[in-house]
Amino acid sequence: MQTSITFRNMDAEEWLKDYVDKKLSRIEKYMDKPVIATVTLSIEKFRNVAEVKLSARGINLQGREEAKEMTLAVDTVIDKVERQIKKYKQKMRNHKDVASRSESADTGAEEYDEYDENSKVVETKKIILEPMSLEDAILEMDESRKLFVIYRDLSSEKVNVIYRRDDGKYVLIETNS
Repeated sequence: MQTSITFRNMDAEEWLKDYVDKKLSRIEKYMDKPVIATVTLSIEKFRNVAEVKLSARGINLQGREEAKEMTLAVDTVIDKVERQIKKYKQKMRNHKDVASRSESADTGAEEYDEYDENSKVVETKKIILEPMSLEDAILEMDESRKLFVIYRDLSSEKVNVIYRRDDGKYVLIETNS
């Protein structure tokens, strides 16, 4: 793991570098690809802020935490990034499992109704809305190569739709209900 540690508004202390390296080694066991870790430790007014950005082939994760003690902020942000990695790995495992199954053994999450040839509506899909964050929806769309994702937002509990424009940027549609 290639690690870069930046200190802002504080002195670079060797024990803190060693502490961060020790904590990042926990994450290394989950990542089997070359990983670049960028850690920024800063003091803003009376808050200690730790930011971690991990980049590997096909995955970019980041976390930011504030705490009264710098070591506590580092611990918390490493835990957060570790949870993100586990979640990503689980999604990849589930995605591979679904892809390996035949279409006849569908999970029942989507139901299709066929219509006759003269109807304007060709098929109807019934889906179960998964609660997820915006980042998770983008990640799911990228992994599954879907054109759009309909999901229930974790924070607001509203139904949202996200899709990718031709220029590669995303458009989020939020509902009032």
